[in-house]
Amino acid sequence: MSQPTPAPVHKTTDVTFRIRRFNPEIDSEPHWEDYVVPCYPTDRILDALAQIKGDKDGTLTYRRSCGHGICGSDAMRINGKNRLACKTLVKDLDVTKPVTVEAIKGLPLEKDLVVDMEPFFKAYREVMPFLIADGHEPTKERLQSVEDRAKFDDTTKCILCAACTTSCPVFWTDGSYFGPAAIVSAHRFIFDSRDSAASKRLEILNDKEGVWRCRTTFNCSEACPRGIQVTQAIHDVKRAMIFQR
Repeated sequence: MSQPTPAPVHKTTDVTFRIRRFNPEIDSEPHWEDYVVPCYPTDRILDALAQIKGDKDGTLTYRRSCGHGICGSDAMRINGKNRLACKTLVKDLDVTKPVTVEAIKGLPLEKDLVVDMEPFFKAYREVMPFLIADGHEPTKERLQSVEDRAKFDDTTKCILCAACTTSCPVFWTDGSYFGPAAIVSAHRFIFDSRDSAASKRLEILNDKEGVWRCRTTFNCSEACPRGIQVTQAIHDVKRAMIFQR
């Protein structure tokens, strides 16, 4: 009886990772450092960072949690584009030259690949990202049709990774701009048929730093790891503001 043919074993390739390092205790400015690590094609950038931290330089600092594209904590700029390190595979990058890894832009840099997320979450909190319903506690479930749910289904997928907001050129130059993620979070409730605070959220967004600062560059949609049509959501909010849903 013939034996089954074993599956092919992928070989590792030495990949150079050029990481933008910054230690506020000793550095006045960020600088680049190179690390060469053996990687399988199916390795994630997060795996490579773990190798560097574990085997080469334990001072490397970055955020991670679930490692499966759900928590959104490991958003960073990889080869100049905002991505999740846990969802970006080595085989999808050009490894014939150094792979650059740096912190997301537009938020205060704390150390290496870690930024201060508080300005991002401040904007998120300001749009009241929770259901507000009139009346007393209901005696039965607040029903919603499939059609009504479809109006905001896309924006329920946001994981607050900040990849969209920190890919926005307006946000880079205007720290008081709400940013795409906050507007997406507002969209999720503005178009929820069970919510009664849409007009209040539209009022919050209808100022000089609200939706009208969007320049429709589509960077946010391209950066979203969940495939949310961010630019379309911002457009929907603009229309709702004009026609006052």
